[in-house]
Parts: sequence; C-alpha cells; structure tokens
Amino acid sequence: MQQMSIPEMRAYLERSTSSLNANKLHGMKAEASFRSYVQSLGASQRVSPGGWIFRQKGEQDFGNSTVAVFPHCLDADRDYSKEPSRTDIPLTLHTICATMHQIGIRSFYAHPVISGGSTGKVVVWKLIQLGVPWQTEFADADLAFTAFIRRSRRYNYLRYSTDVSSLSDGDVLVQFSHENLRVFIEDRFMCETSDIDGIVWGERYTYPIEIKEKAPARDNDIGEWFGLDTGPFVKLAHYAARRGNLHSLFVVREIEDPATRTFKRWLFTEFDKLAQYASWVPRSGGQSMGGSTSMVVRIPRTAFRELDAKALKEI
Repeated sequence: MQQMSIPEMRAYLERSTSSLNANKLHGMKAEASFRSYVQSLGASQRVSPGGWIFRQKGEQDFGNSTVAVFPHCLDADRDYSKEPSRTDIPLTLHTICATMHQIGIRSFYAHPVISGGSTGKVVVWKLIQLGVPWQTEFADADLAFTAFIRRSRRYNYLRYSTDVSSLSDGDVLVQFSHENLRVFIEDRFMCETSDIDGIVWGERYTYPIEIKEKAPARDNDIGEWFGLDTGPFVKLAHYAARRGNLHSLFVVREIEDPATRTFKRWLFTEFDKLAQYASWVPRSGGQSMGGSTSMVVRIPRTAFRELDAKALKEI
C-alpha cells in the first residue's frame, strides 16, 4: 500500500508554498465555495476541477507550445502504488480538453503513482492526453513536454517554511494535488505557469474561469469596480486570442467589506464584456497571492451580472 496521509501533505505544502497570505487563503476558499454553490444549484457536472497551464520558455520559442494539465485529486485513504486507470478521468474533461485541443492547447489528465518507504515517498505523475480523436494511454510527462527545454539542474522548490494550519483537510487534499503536480513539472522543464481555477461547460461555449473574493472599490470616474490582477487578465486575453469555442469568465464572490467578509452574492462577466468596459488606467492593488504588490485592471460593477441558476443555464 502506498498512501499519502493528510499530515504528510501538510508537511509538503509547508515547504512548497512560498507564502500563505490572506489574499491567497481567501482565493482558495472562494474556489471551494464556488464549487459548493454550483453543486447546490444542481449543476456540479458542468464544472471541472482546476489545473495548470504551462507555456514554453525560450528566446526564440517563448509561448509557441501551450499545455494544460488537470490533476487527479488525491484521496488520503487510497492506495496509489498501481498504474493509473482511465476510470478515474472525469467525464466532463473529455469534452473540455477537446475544445482546448481545437484551439491548439494540448490537454492532459494527470494521475499520481506513489513509491518509496520509510526514507520518503516519491510521487510520479503519469499523463494521458484527452480531447483527441485517437486512443491514448497514460505515459511519462516527457511525452507531453517534448517542445519544452529540460532543466539542466534541479531547482529547490521545497525551501520554504509556511504555516498552513489554517487550511482544512479538504483544502489540503486539493492544494497538495495541485502543488505537487506543479513542482513535478517545473522541476523538469522550463515553463511559464499559471493556474486554472476551473472550467465551466456551458450550453454554447466552454469557459475557463478566474475566481476571486472581493468587495467593490469606488472611484469617481467609473463608480464601483472590481479589480483583476494584470497576470490573470493577460491569461484570459490569451484564451480570447485563441478563441474558437473557448471563452472565459471572471467570477466574483462579492463580500460586504474586507473586515467582516460577509458574503453578498456571486457575480460574473464574460471576457468580451470585461475587455470592452475595463478601464484603460490601471491601479496599484493590494498584496497579491504571491506576496508582492499587484497592479490591477479596473472593471466597473455594471459589467457584471448575478450568477444564479438561470444565468448558469444560459451561458
């Protein structure tokens, strides 16, 4: 039996997480809250788990190859010593990955295989390409990242000492699965990495989503607004540039104020509308999830509408 316990996962996150500031913690909880909300609407089958999107680095080749990877979420009670099975693949991922494949983003499902003993456990991720019209099998990550430059020497991603005690056991399962996969890939290949908070399978389009918890700010020139860091904004613009049937959503868990963080409602806007109404003048934001000061794009509140059951059925 090869398992990974919750305490072992916490210990890993303590070393892999550069910081766990308030913004990052609120963001993680907003993602979990969104999935619970969609489930309460009876539409959980329309939302896929999140993952990572990796872009090729290199002076001549930057951005030429893009790969999306969606990790299996580990179960602390499960034996992961055996080779992965196709039965673990979420059904919605097949359609979502087919949409991404059509616009040039190769997409994979990743499943862990654990080995080792008392001296330490080793997690190796096996990848299987989805969304293509031919039979595929689980294989080493090298086959998915053939266009990427391989690191000539390993980088120490496990050098931090971050307090993760505020994470629930459920949060730990999700975050460990995502973080371990990210480190596994970045330790082997030179890549630019960004997270995918989730994907909504709509009636007309497939939507990668960016989820934030925010209280509105106010300026005299545009009234109340929500800010989106420039990094996520550029990522959504990247999806728009590829287009096809892939659109994107900015989802906001609106709260009354930053002090009480009392939930108010769920709001959303499609990227087309976001780009149309976003202010051309950015603002200096607060502390980003990485701990540094961010620059934000201001989107007026009037560009958003409430994300209720009716809206979810229409998108």
